Amino acid sequence: MLDPIIQLRRALHRRPELSGSETGTAREIARFFKPLKPDLLLEGLGGNGLAAVFSGKEVGPTVLLRCELDALPIQEDIEIDYQSTKDRVSHKCGHDGHMAILAAVGTELAAHRPVRGRVVLLYQPAEENGEGAAAVVKDPKFSEIKPHFAFASHNLPGFPLGQVVIRAGVFNCASRGMTVSLSGRTAHAAQPETGRSPAATMCHFINQLSALPPEIVAGNETAFATIVGARLGGKAFGTAPGNAKIWVTLRSETDITMSRLVRFAEQVANKSAREHGLMVDINFEDVFDATINSESAVDLVQRSIGTNSVIVPEKPFRWSEDFGRITAVSEGALFGIGAGTDIPDLHNPDYDFPEELIPVTTRLLLRVVDNALASEIAVKPFYCTRFTQSPRILNP
Repeated sequence: MLDPIIQLRRALHRRPELSGSETGTAREIARFFKPLKPDLLLEGLGGNGLAAVFSGKEVGPTVLLRCELDALPIQEDIEIDYQSTKDRVSHKCGHDGHMAILAAVGTELAAHRPVRGRVVLLYQPAEENGEGAAAVVKDPKFSEIKPHFAFASHNLPGFPLGQVVIRAGVFNCASRGMTVSLSGRTAHAAQPETGRSPAATMCHFINQLSALPPEIVAGNETAFATIVGARLGGKAFGTAPGNAKIWVTLRSETDITMSRLVRFAEQVANKSAREHGLMVDINFEDVFDATINSESAVDLVQRSIGTNSVIVPEKPFRWSEDFGRITAVSEGALFGIGAGTDIPDLHNPDYDFPEELIPVTTRLLLRVVDNALASEIAVKPFYCTRFTQSPRILNP
């Protein structure tokens, strides 16, 4: 018979749900935790999020561990016993494995409550679109679990299994999706001068963003724009187009540089549109702040690793994560755990979370929790009734 944690991970893998739609996933997690009798089980947190809290008898820090509920809009190509049953939806970032890891941590905490402080296991919704962490932090219920320390791990293909990858300061980049809509006036293709085509503005915008001016980027910081799509008119040989759309991803190491990058992109689009008599509409989505790791939280992780080596990357990772919304309100750190050197990369249709990583990461997180709970910081008493039958469950 399969281990209950592996059973849970595979059940979650079979029924993946996209950002903001993780209702079934949240129910599955709640069903798993209720028999463990956490001292508090918050549901409907920031949407579909939930948090299980395990408390000690003595006053101490609140330590939060976060994982993600959502999957990706990617068709699963590999044939496995627990293959995704959802068309064009699958766990290709390993969030099913991350959820299983926190379930394993919860199982251990239920059997051995912390002596002091409390541990919050946060199952966060909507990480992939950058909306979940912000919604959780803004939720009034978050005040009940606001941590002194917050930690999150993410599996990293390309690194040896179990290898810890961490750095203080910026761990991964800020990014945001930008949509530029240009509106002019269509005309007969034989008389294009009678209309207002957005073609020149579209090309100018793309060229300007492909080579950012030096004043946008400080020092050797990573900052760039990626044109991910563009549409101008269609297959209509008798018509000069009057509308266009451009989709671009802006990316930078710091939020300050992101602000400069956004202003530059907006200025380029607006100036060129005015010069060509066009209307322009600009929208942003998938907004991620940079994740900034505090020195103290990184030190706690490094002290928890023991004799194993740590990789400290010279530069932040280019990919984005919304955990920065949580480290903005508490001491915290996001770190990577090597998933193996011979497996497909994240967001690849052939990727599958390596289950061997579950016990490795569980042990590390438990050590991080122990070290964080032992920290001598000023804390206010928290009040949470102990339950002999069932936990207190707060719904939205």
